[in-house]
Amino acid sequence: MTKNDTFLKDIEAGLSQNPKYISSHYFYDKAGDELFQQIMEMPEYYLTNSELEIFSQQSEAIIESFQINPDEEFELIELGAGDGKKTLHLLKTLLEKSYRFKFIPVDISHNSLAVITERMEDLFPDLEIDPQQGDYFQVLDELFTSDRPKVILFIGSNLGNMQDEVARSFLHKIADHLKPNEKLLLGVDQIKSKDIVLPAYNDAAGITRDFNLNLLKRINRELGADFDLENFEHDPEYTEEEGIAKSFLKSTKKQSVYIKELGKSFEFAENELIHTEISRKYNDTILQNLIDDSMLEITHKFLDSKKYFADYILTKK
Repeated sequence: MTKNDTFLKDIEAGLSQNPKYISSHYFYDKAGDELFQQIMEMPEYYLTNSELEIFSQQSEAIIESFQINPDEEFELIELGAGDGKKTLHLLKTLLEKSYRFKFIPVDISHNSLAVITERMEDLFPDLEIDPQQGDYFQVLDELFTSDRPKVILFIGSNLGNMQDEVARSFLHKIADHLKPNEKLLLGVDQIKSKDIVLPAYNDAAGITRDFNLNLLKRINRELGADFDLENFEHDPEYTEEEGIAKSFLKSTKKQSVYIKELGKSFEFAENELIHTEISRKYNDTILQNLIDDSMLEITHKFLDSKKYFADYILTKK
């Protein structure tokens, strides 16, 4: 099955459901990557700057929490590596302190991997880097073939894009691969009030709107669909009680959309929603519930100055 076959199959499955949905994996074509870079620069999108503050100001303490011998070779594996702007602070400190390690960025986006590889090679000519393209669910097994100690990075609140049951399964799978005392550095957004969270997913400039609508553009381009973007609008929501931000595309009228590659049409009622993304917010209790019975324990917690975001160190018992 080719990449486009998988895309086609997933779109058919998602638009055939009630309620309809499209996996957030498909945000990240070249245009989506560029729009997400713009999102991370938005004043409303506090997540990136909050975690960047942690990495830029607390890298030494984070490295100490790894409990790695500087003379022992290890692998630093970053799942969903993105552009590497935060990770470079960690890499810089590790190299300055003469740690011996290989950096393995993993991302589903070939474009993102090319960007991060070029950036790190330019900044750190002595860095050993081994980029791996793929969905981290699929490549996880392949990443644990060497005997070197491992530190896993899963930052940027990527865990929050998963339903809790999927997140629990994912964390348990990582735990199954880790040896005792190996670490997972997990970056997650903290539960906050609606007035802080919702603007991060509904910015004044409309970049998040364009990011979501780009999904429909991609389906039009790659699968021969005839979505009229004028007939859909971005419709996010968040409640502090649930602690989950949700993004939807809402059909503004009764309409039919034809997808040529499937040879079929999909009907939309007025105000019908397509669920595109969740962004779960966490606290210690929610995270602890996810890792119960996993042999992972919370051993450190690093917060930004506003306590908006947390990077947890989870250690395999």
